[in-house]
Amino acid sequence: MTTTTCELKWLKGLLRSLGVDHFGPMSLYCDNQAALHIATNPVYHERTKHIEVDCHFIRDKISSGNIMTKYVHTSVQLVDILTKALGMNQFDVLLCKLGILDIHAPT
Repeated sequence: MTTTTCELKWLKGLLRSLGVDHFGPMSLYCDNQAALHIATNPVYHERTKHIEVDCHFIRDKISSGNIMTKYVHTSVQLVDILTKALGMNQFDVLLCKLGILDIHAPT
């Protein structure tokens, strides 16, 4: 989540330099409810000590209104099409959601 938050920050700066203003927080979608809870919960836990620096960075961006975290169920997580081996049905569903069409499909 930290890497994606940094990329969102960079992307917002790039858009601003191109003259495109983006108002409001950018959405950060995640299918890990535990990660979302840790990122939004300011309570310190001994078990999360090793990721505390990353959590502070994300919490800072959330509290400043730069990003907004949202849960997305694993079955509709679009990035899975690029990172996981999927069944044909799930692959077709995500491919359709991305708007990618097979140009060689019979008409």
